[in-house]
Amino acid sequence: FVEIRDWENNLISSYFLNDSTARLHHDVAVIDNGNILMVAWELKSKEEAIEAGRRLDLLANDVLWSEMILEWNPFTDEIIWEWHAWDHLIQENDSLSQNFGKVSEHPELIDINYDEHDGHQDWLHINSIDYNSDLDQIVVSVPYFNELWIIDHSTNITEAASHSGGTSGKGGDIIYRWGNPAAYGSGDINDKMLFFQHDVKWVVNESNGSLNNSNQISLYNNRVNDRYSSINQIQTDFNFATNTYELVDGVFGPEDFESTIVHPDTLDITLSTGLSSAQYLPNGNTLTLSGRWGYAYELNSNNEVVWEYRVPLLGGSPVDQGTDLTVNNNITFRMDRYSLDFPAFIGKDLPPGQRLELIPNSLVCDVISDTEDFEINSSDIRLLGNPTYNDLNLISERDGGIEIIDSRGSYRKRIEVKRGYNSIDLKEFSSGMIFLKSTNGEILKFVLLR
Repeated sequence: FVEIRDWENNLISSYFLNDSTARLHHDVAVIDNGNILMVAWELKSKEEAIEAGRRLDLLANDVLWSEMILEWNPFTDEIIWEWHAWDHLIQENDSLSQNFGKVSEHPELIDINYDEHDGHQDWLHINSIDYNSDLDQIVVSVPYFNELWIIDHSTNITEAASHSGGTSGKGGDIIYRWGNPAAYGSGDINDKMLFFQHDVKWVVNESNGSLNNSNQISLYNNRVNDRYSSINQIQTDFNFATNTYELVDGVFGPEDFESTIVHPDTLDITLSTGLSSAQYLPNGNTLTLSGRWGYAYELNSNNEVVWEYRVPLLGGSPVDQGTDLTVNNNITFRMDRYSLDFPAFIGKDLPPGQRLELIPNSLVCDVISDTEDFEINSSDIRLLGNPTYNDLNLISERDGGIEIIDSRGSYRKRIEVKRGYNSIDLKEFSSGMIFLKSTNGEILKFVLLR
């Protein structure tokens, strides 16, 4: 179900769809007029699938779940527009069945027999949706095809079920697709650019909420390889004069990404096989979430980690701060950052609330400045430089032992220092907040950047 709630969490309106033939799933997108675009599965029987040209060997469960997009007006509680993938099919399997044609000659249509998942009944698995108010277009992520699709929203319901009408003149057919030309018969595995992508959306200027560029689309590329995931941006080739996306030799451009961002360290938790998100921030940084690990990190323009966060939940329930969470313990669908001047916050009191994690360590949660180098002092220790990039440089008032602790409290290292200047190698520590317990028991904190 989809719900709209006010600031006090009172339910204003809701839409429910969950039965044996259809079910809402994954994502929604809000249109400027307040209507909501919703993604839903719709069931197709074995007979319907075969009649539409689906190969029998790709019907392992004797059913097929196709996709539809519903536009809900929450003020009148009506579905006022809809789009069905089933209205835009093509197949080369059976000339006596519906939708027969040459796939490579119709990139605007969906090959009902394109399959990378052994006939999985969840045929397309749309996992994100976004709306472009400048173009009146919808983009969806279709990870089982390793593609993103753009659909014309300017159509009426009749046109959306056809191959003509709307600003593009193509009705509800796909007006742009990218990531895997093999899905429309125009490439092979070497041409694939997307790998179970997530959070596909137009790039927004976060400072004013407007679209940064109607041609730019960002995404989280989950399975780009077996070591890490990447954040990618593409520059589409939309022709504003003709309201169409250009094909070159039967393939939609561009040939490559406009930009690629990867965590500077190939840590296990930077590889997510699903979920995940990326957001470009007003200061030029990128907020990224590795969804399988509930691990968020912010990268600056120099690709340095300047902020990170682990979602402190195990199966949805809070855990003690510092708990060692492994893959899929704290899976998180998406993360968005809202600035303090976000319109919904105007006139609202935003005091710090209760911490989500149990037994929180208040030292970890303090705000520090990393805008310039400065010394940090205790009665025993002077830290030279904060943040530091490789080594910890300090001056100690006496010989003795100090303890270095990472931000999660899970890795500790004891170091013997001598009176005077010391330089300590921090190669065993990851970027982030580091704590130092000085010789007299005082806690100092500093930032390690890579």
